[in-house]
Amino acid sequence: MACENPKLTVDAAIVEDNRIVLIRRANEPFQGMWALPGGFVDYGEKVEYATVREAREETSLDVEISKLVGVYSDPERDPRGHTVGVVFLCKVIGGELEAADDAQEARWFSLDDLPELAFDHSQILEDLKKLK
Repeated sequence: MACENPKLTVDAAIVEDNRIVLIRRANEPFQGMWALPGGFVDYGEKVEYATVREAREETSLDVEISKLVGVYSDPERDPRGHTVGVVFLCKVIGGELEAADDAQEARWFSLDDLPELAFDHSQILEDLKKLK
């Protein structure tokens, strides 16, 4: 019997002055919806490195991790299959905000006025607000 394991993902909660960077997804699932920048962890890659890499690939920003927001493991959180997401609070240390890779748009949003979000990212941002 083959063993199937969840896939590992990361998301970057890039926050500055009560604002957060969100990307509009260019691909399914949730194409056209807003989400935290993030993606899959490559084999042999640390989650911290993957978070910084994914943030740069999707937003053109260089970020530094401040702290862990949480680990999200609901088997239903991603329609592609069971994923476990590790989310880090990050701060900008360089670059200019510009959508790239599989993000069709990247923009700052007030944490008090957020659009409808993909996946379980609304829950993640509620948890983030409790950390602050």
